[in-house]
Amino acid sequence: MTQNIPRSFNDAWETGKANLSDFKQPISRFLNKDKGSQLRDDEDGYPSGTRNTAPEDGTNLYSYDHTVDGMQVHANKVLQLVENVQCCNCRKRWQLAILANIGFMIVFGIRCNFGAAKNHMFKNYTDPWGRKHMHEFNWTRAELSVMESSFFYGYLVTQIPAGFLAAKYPPNKLFGIAIGVASFLNILLPHGFNSKSDELVAVIQILQGLVQGVAFPSMHGVWRYWAPPLERSKLATTAFTGSYAGAVLGLPVSAWLVSYVSWSAPFYLYGVAGTIWAVFWFALTFEKPAFHPTISQEEKKYIEDAIGHVSASHPTLRSIPWKAILTSKPVWAIIVANFARSWTFYLLLQNQLTYMKERLDMNISDSGVLAALPHAVMGLVVLLGGQLADYLRSHKILSTTAVRKLFNCGGFGGEALFMLVVAYTNKESTAVLALVLAVGCSGFAISGFNVNHLDIAPRYAAILMGFSNGIGTLAGLTCPIVTEKFTANGAHGWEKVFLLASLIHFTGVTFYAVYASGELQHMASPSLATVRSLRIDRARSVAAASVADDGDAMCYNRRGL
Repeated sequence: MTQNIPRSFNDAWETGKANLSDFKQPISRFLNKDKGSQLRDDEDGYPSGTRNTAPEDGTNLYSYDHTVDGMQVHANKVLQLVENVQCCNCRKRWQLAILANIGFMIVFGIRCNFGAAKNHMFKNYTDPWGRKHMHEFNWTRAELSVMESSFFYGYLVTQIPAGFLAAKYPPNKLFGIAIGVASFLNILLPHGFNSKSDELVAVIQILQGLVQGVAFPSMHGVWRYWAPPLERSKLATTAFTGSYAGAVLGLPVSAWLVSYVSWSAPFYLYGVAGTIWAVFWFALTFEKPAFHPTISQEEKKYIEDAIGHVSASHPTLRSIPWKAILTSKPVWAIIVANFARSWTFYLLLQNQLTYMKERLDMNISDSGVLAALPHAVMGLVVLLGGQLADYLRSHKILSTTAVRKLFNCGGFGGEALFMLVVAYTNKESTAVLALVLAVGCSGFAISGFNVNHLDIAPRYAAILMGFSNGIGTLAGLTCPIVTEKFTANGAHGWEKVFLLASLIHFTGVTFYAVYASGELQHMASPSLATVRSLRIDRARSVAAASVADDGDAMCYNRRGL
């Protein structure tokens, strides 16, 4: 008995060692320490591509690709399916921009739902068939304003933290989570209303704001890795155009559904659409070009060569030059511009249908398409402006600074002038035309301040976007309250509403013209210490990989392999 115990123990020990050795390579593959599965350049040892190690029978849902920064890449069935569709087989950076455009379209369409539904939820109305309906809820205008603006309390909170998150975690995943969760919460919102609890509605709105606050900073984080410098305007504006296209579709679709189906229909439609979109986004997008399993080597090399080395180290609270950022005049020029654009954008998104009903005596069912027209024109102008801005820069017709100032100040100036017309007219045709021209002009400004973060500090672009968008969110928070105060005593209050919007835009024009810049700021320039630390990290990574390979070899030699 005493002799069998050591024998059994030794047998178990040897068996365990053998099994551990069998599992060592898969575990090493999972942690991406298998240097042999990376394709390396001869000169500097950096990975130059990916190698697919998936089974050839295609039965596995995921195929493992070992790539540059020690991360695992999965090529899934949805990706493989889309690759076989000819119309979807475009360059991956443009595929990403189009998907982001659709994501913004959905999430900004969600923001139109409340504004359209409230006119039938809280007031008596007559449907298109002539049937009269009594209102279902008894909340006051003030309570309604608080519930509607509660979204921005959450939206404000996550702006700056979102910049850190986008710098530390894969920004494409954060963007997908933002849109997907916001869509799911939109499905829950009608249940909150039906509970007759304004607190529950406010909580859901705040949660939607929290997750949506991650969207813009995370998208700037995506472009840090995917947008070549001379394509920043085109790619970024293509993605961000979705926010205006969202209003183009969201206003008439929400108005039509509210009028012909029910006040809850737009919440369900956009909630389901966003959930489906999230599935495709997570399947088709990747953090960096080096992580994309099906990207061409030509496109990957073009993007990486154009962008240059992107530091693998993530900004921390200590490493971010806060003093330089907070005292930077170009940064504050972006912030002021963001606030000005946000004020008018949220004013129209939340109150345009109400303005047309109260000031112009238009029916909700009829005004949906007209309300969307300014945003449709703006979407086209944003796309045109992005192409034109990059053309002027790439052909060296104007400097980046001149392009940003020209587009931003020209767009804001035109918007401010036409807002004055809106303020003083009572004619339906004149008001709609002035709104179209005002919002259309502002489309040029998106190629100014909205991509300016990537010019002055690409390393901190997500953080700067979070900071500036956070200040801009204050506009969305205060605008409904100010508008309600101005219009509480009658439709003549809309004159003050649009006069204030015009004044805010003139302020934005002046500040941006004086202080904006399109040049890389000193605070974002890579220091010698940063370069040295990167070299040290790289040397350690190579050494660690060598040790891991030596360990694998020793283990296999012991087994006689």
